[in-house]
This record gives sequence, C-alpha cells and structure tokens, in this order.
Amino acid sequence: MNDLKTKIEETWEHRELLEQESHQAAIVDAIEYLDKGKLRVAEEADGKWRVNDWVKKAVILYFPLRKMETMEAGPLEFHDKIPLKKGYEKLGVRVVPHAIARYGAFLDKDVIMMPSYVNIGAYVGSGSMVDTWATVGSCAQIGKGVHLSGGVGIGGVLEPVQAAPVIIEDYAFIGSRSIVVEGVRVGKEAVLGANVVLTASTRILDVSGNEVKEFQGYVPERSVVIPGSLPKKFAAGTYYVPCALIIGKRKESTDRKTSLNDALRTHGVQV
Repeated sequence: MNDLKTKIEETWEHRELLEQESHQAAIVDAIEYLDKGKLRVAEEADGKWRVNDWVKKAVILYFPLRKMETMEAGPLEFHDKIPLKKGYEKLGVRVVPHAIARYGAFLDKDVIMMPSYVNIGAYVGSGSMVDTWATVGSCAQIGKGVHLSGGVGIGGVLEPVQAAPVIIEDYAFIGSRSIVVEGVRVGKEAVLGANVVLTASTRILDVSGNEVKEFQGYVPERSVVIPGSLPKKFAAGTYYVPCALIIGKRKESTDRKTSLNDALRTHGVQV
C-alpha cells in the first residue's frame, strides 16, 4: 500500500507520469482494492474518522486512464468510462433490476440493492439496504445494517481531495427522500425522519432537553431527527429556513430493526 500511495501521490503532482505503465498500474490496483473492500476512502479508528485523500486522488486519476466504451447489460446499453460492477452472486449481494453499481464501489455480503445507484469509491457495509431510487455518491461510506429508504440522496465528493465524504454509521435508518451531503456524519443507530436535509451548514438542534444543543455536520448516535425550520431576517422581511430537530434518542430497548415509524411514534411524531 505504501508503494501504491507513493506512486499515486507522485502522479497527482506530476501528471506526465500518467504515461508510465508503473504509475498506471498503481492507479488501477488502487481501484481494484477499493472494489474488493481492501482499501477505503475513509476509515474509523477509536471513534474518529480519517480520510485517505490519496485514495480519492487515485479515483480522480483513474478517469483519464479510461476510454469511453459501450457496455451492454441484456437489452440495456451504456456509454461510459467506468465499467459496471459484476459478480454479485459470489459477493453474496442481492441486486434487483434496475440497480447499478460502478466498478470501484464495494458492496459487502448481504447488501440489498433495490433499483438504485452506487458510485465509484463508495463503501456499503454488510446487511445494508439501498432502497428504491436511493443513490450513494462517490466515496460515501455506509456502515453495516443501514437502511437507506426510498429516494434517499447520499452525496458524493471527490474534490477537494481532503474533504470528508458523507458517513452513515452502523445501523442508522435514513427516512424516505432525505438528503445527506457535504461530508455530514450520521452516528450509529440514528434515525432520520422523511425529508430531513443535512448539509455542512444545516443547523442540527437537539430540542429534547430543557436547553437547546446545536450541532453542525454531525448527528449524534441514536438520535431521532425530523425536519424543522427557523425564522431568519432578510431585507425583505422574516422568513423560515430549514433546520433539523433532534427530538429524542432511540431507547435501549428498541431493536435495531424497529421501523422508522415506530421510532418516531415513540416520540409522539405523526407519520
């Protein structure tokens, strides 16, 4: 890995090295390792996430190495630089038509992909479901046992290379049509209600206690989150802008597989 990293960093700084076979091979190997889950864009250690920006550089450098080609999947035709992921039976992954994952995305055992999309560099942990019309952007990190409900948008990020990807930690539940982008991290076993939008600048307010606690870019573990709004003064008057409200925590007695509706009803939210 150190040799790979060195060659990729060299190529990033000196693009003429893209012409050399040894540096091309390093980039190709890095993408293969991503595809097999032997390499990740971001990794957790002792509760902290570290971004491997050299891996993101490898993904970016992979594109100029590839030529546009026509790919066929049954009656479907595609025209792109990155091939489609294959070998789902061997991986132990269930893929429902018309689900698509690109080569360079890792899908762990028992992942279920309903008609959805997973981009290059993404990581999806074991037992997670990517539900209908959900998208997992480039380099996004999805933990094990996560449910991305219908229409969920998980943002991707390649540049700037030092930027953290979106991270959804183990056993989180992301409600229908929710959007999580710009490197936001959702903690373990958190529940996002339908239509929650989280960006790097979204104010995430914990209103479950006597005093408001504010977070940005992070949803604490086991939080139950719903959409909210805040008044903001503009030159033309006062208007309401979106925020996210933490209304409580999942109870310790709540099973990880308890539905989103049950988790929200526990806190008296109509769904």
